[in-house]
Amino acid sequence: MEKLHFASDYMEGAHPDVLKALCDTNPLSTPGYGGDAFCVEAADLIRDACRCQGAAVYFLTGGTQTNETVISALLKPWEGVIAADSGHISVHEAGAIEHGGHKVLTIPQADGKLSADAVKRYVERFSSDDNHEHMVFPGAVYISQPTEFGTLYSLSELEELSRVCRRSGIRLYCDGARLAFALGCPGCDVSLADMARLCDVFYIGGTKCGALLGEAVVIPDPSVLPHFFTLIKQHGALLAKGRILGVQFRALFENGLYEKIGRNAVLCADRLRNAFEHAGYKLMYSSPTNQLFVSLTDKEYEFLSERIEMSFWDREDGHVIVRLAAGWATDDRAVDAAADIILSSGNGDTP
Repeated sequence: MEKLHFASDYMEGAHPDVLKALCDTNPLSTPGYGGDAFCVEAADLIRDACRCQGAAVYFLTGGTQTNETVISALLKPWEGVIAADSGHISVHEAGAIEHGGHKVLTIPQADGKLSADAVKRYVERFSSDDNHEHMVFPGAVYISQPTEFGTLYSLSELEELSRVCRRSGIRLYCDGARLAFALGCPGCDVSLADMARLCDVFYIGGTKCGALLGEAVVIPDPSVLPHFFTLIKQHGALLAKGRILGVQFRALFENGLYEKIGRNAVLCADRLRNAFEHAGYKLMYSSPTNQLFVSLTDKEYEFLSERIEMSFWDREDGHVIVRLAAGWATDDRAVDAAADIILSSGNGDTP
């Protein structure tokens, strides 16, 4: 029996509209390194969506390259970046930030989120330490929207974080690898315009959100990161055929496709979430987006994983924590079939 695929949200290729745009433009000859008309048009569409006409927009190859390039550019040699202990750069990027010469300064989180108070306390403790000249200075704060647990920062939470960072003289950087699924979530009150107003740098994810590859970095005030183009090349994140990224982001932002992709995935994940709840399974986090995390016994895990492809996430209190994710390619038939399997296991008691 072929498994139903819910292991991640980037296992398929590109959304058909994105792929068509790539095919339609394939024979054209264009300048390289993002100097083509497609990248220019895509950047303009993103500025419009962010309501920030003065922003600099750059297209990079992937999420880890983007995080490493941006954070390295933001930080001075003696500085590190504050992140949640569950943050992607803390856990799942193979030490890319440390490899670039900067320490990740982890602090506790709640549902994957950093609180403004926790950041403020960290900075104040650092500043009041008589030995702080011997320590790694906090130079930036890293968050992600949605978080690694699929949870969302509210507008008030983001405003508080931004206020603390600006008062402390440190930069706020937001990883938007799955940003489409935040923007497409009915419970999200943070817009692209809010992010441009409150963050020093953020990126709009393409790889996980309907593109073959690529991320769009937005710098609302370009003076924050001068010579960023050169730094992108230094860090190996610049495509010679940059138009591949521009074509894709133009397609994603031309007719509201980016948020449509997010809304569909969120609705599909909601249906899976409801099936798990009705079957009596424990959901680990209050995620309203396209990811859900479920606690399973070994027997439940064996039964479901034979039928549904899921990602192993963790082990806790003798249970297996798995992640399921919906994406742009998730369709009703797959969701219906998965829901039937989940419900058939009956209140957590597998056949």
